[in-house]
Amino acid sequence: MVDIQILEKSDEYMRFIVSGVNTPFVNALRRIMLTEVPTMAIDEIVILENSSILNDEILAHRMGLIPLKTDLDSYSLPEDCKCKSEYGCSVCRANLTLDIEAEDKIMTVYSGDMKPENPDIAPVSDKIPIAKLAPDQRIKFEAYARLGKGRKHAKWQPVSMCTYMYMPEIKLDTKRCDSCGKCVKICPQECLIITDSGVKTQKEIECTLCMDCVDACPQEPSAVEISWDKNAFIFKIESTGALPVERIVIEAFKILDSTVKDFSNQLKKGK
Repeated sequence: MVDIQILEKSDEYMRFIVSGVNTPFVNALRRIMLTEVPTMAIDEIVILENSSILNDEILAHRMGLIPLKTDLDSYSLPEDCKCKSEYGCSVCRANLTLDIEAEDKIMTVYSGDMKPENPDIAPVSDKIPIAKLAPDQRIKFEAYARLGKGRKHAKWQPVSMCTYMYMPEIKLDTKRCDSCGKCVKICPQECLIITDSGVKTQKEIECTLCMDCVDACPQEPSAVEISWDKNAFIFKIESTGALPVERIVIEAFKILDSTVKDFSNQLKKGK
């Protein structure tokens, strides 16, 4: 039975324990979060004027990498949209414009200077720098954002970090431990502590499996044993801000479930 325990959660970061699963399962979940959960990103840009120091291609590239807030419930992937148009429609495309000119002094153009047609599809931050303009320089363009997946381009990845590790387990041989404290001093995460009754473990979940405490123990063999639970994993996920991290996890589970069902149906048809 799969069990999930949330350790930390905010709109953009989540750390949780998932147990009752194996490595192929969590690796598939991680890869889906990276490559299959769709988000909005600027995919096409029409530059009407650019007298800045940046080439048009560099400017277009920088625009594509600005994370955009994503509304998965109102927009469709271009390949799934009923319009079937290469130009897109209001269901599969969102417009953003920028028209700014430096007057008598140098100015920095930020993502907040863009004007989105739909306020729900806007840069996740107003403080992402785009370019610097010298006096009388101007940037004017129209940008078109579409849903896409990370497997096609990194700009559509919904996460900036998505990692997992085995659930650590620390065991102490109290009969052979002489409480010298060397393992306590060397542990970078302070997972060991000296008490009146000897060395004890604490915050085991913070253990990075570095094995420094095992090597520091003067006993032979070491009185400290570090291992891990092969059926429990600690996930760390950080969203780019395009989607709430909880939505990313939910969508990843949906996609994984749909993929498994589709694979099962294909196998049945092949019989």
